[in-house]
Amino acid sequence: MSPIQEVNYYFRKAAKVMDLSPSVERMLVNPYREVKVDVSIHLDNGDLENFTGYRVQHDRSRGPMKGGLRYHPTVDMEEAQGLASLMTWKTAVMNLPFGGAKGGIAVDPGKLSAPELERLTRKFVQLIHDIIGPHTDIPAPDVNTNAQVMAWIMDEYSRIHGFSPAVVTGKPVDLFGSRGREEATGRGVVFALEEYLRDAKAGEIKDKTFAVQGFGNVGSWTARFLRQRGGKVVAVSDVGGAIRYRPGLDIPALTEHVKKTRSVAGFPGTEAIGNDELLALDVDVLVPAALGGVITNKNVDDIRARIVLEAANAPTTPEADEALTERGVVVLPDIYVNAGGVTVSYFEWAQNIQQFTWEEDKVNTELQRHMREAYATLARVAKERKVSFRTAAYVVAIGRVGRATVLRGV
Repeated sequence: MSPIQEVNYYFRKAAKVMDLSPSVERMLVNPYREVKVDVSIHLDNGDLENFTGYRVQHDRSRGPMKGGLRYHPTVDMEEAQGLASLMTWKTAVMNLPFGGAKGGIAVDPGKLSAPELERLTRKFVQLIHDIIGPHTDIPAPDVNTNAQVMAWIMDEYSRIHGFSPAVVTGKPVDLFGSRGREEATGRGVVFALEEYLRDAKAGEIKDKTFAVQGFGNVGSWTARFLRQRGGKVVAVSDVGGAIRYRPGLDIPALTEHVKKTRSVAGFPGTEAIGNDELLALDVDVLVPAALGGVITNKNVDDIRARIVLEAANAPTTPEADEALTERGVVVLPDIYVNAGGVTVSYFEWAQNIQQFTWEEDKVNTELQRHMREAYATLARVAKERKVSFRTAAYVVAIGRVGRATVLRGV
């Protein structure tokens, strides 16, 4: 299935539980707007290079649309459609006053110099500036984009529209970003697990073993917070390879190793393993924290973890999700688990609008409150409807978006 087909599969499964009419389904599934642009820039050597940029705006019934921009060779319209839809349901699950959007540029940023990357970003903003804005559509970092890219976006948009820090979130703190934003997704992942363990009376993080697939921003912060709470992270991976250390990895030391070598591979004292082997390790919790579609019908039977904690977007295909649920594996879904990032993005946007700065303690306290309240709602709906956490999340989200759509008038 394509990304949009996967999201719509989960949507329709929840819609069936809710007994939605076909006309309402179509209204909620169809995106508000899709944009595809040619982003042409001169490279440092003078050559003209063409890239394709995308922005899909899925729903605006609950507020300005919100979602990341990713720079990756696989970016295309179908991926943007699926992720934009996912953002609509994610913001609704967290009860944030946003709709969903997503996009990016089909490019390998590793092949561009910093000046080329800046020119590419600014040209993209020039092409889409009229459809984004603080009260329209607010981009954020995603795969291969970061605070610096967001700073370029803010500056280019401000050149055209006047000073507008609220046009993007995930900015550097020195440029009106929010304290706690960089680690927010990973922190939210750990808050989500703590809520489940407490509710299920399933022990504490310090009693668990973990395998983390992906050691970028989300995976590395998740691993750090798990270790701080006494959890034993026995394996991690990134694009350079996968490593295992049975007694539990020293995550701060590993983080320093990655800063120097740009990969977890070769971390002293560890055993090199394959990525497929990492997914199949006998651990309490498997944390997919990289790209989507890593747990499929081809490897789902190898998964031995008792809990799958979806820190990445769409890491589990629908077929694999069904198989895990039938086996009694608890899958805590992406549209709740990794919503810490967009939640703190909401806090950043609110600070920019109010021109008032929050202390980091307040950011973290509010994030934990939002994660706790969202979990309580999901757990209640899952119990009442006798459905999985994922279906419960979609039921909650569809209900909120549907009511807002009807109240605003069709």
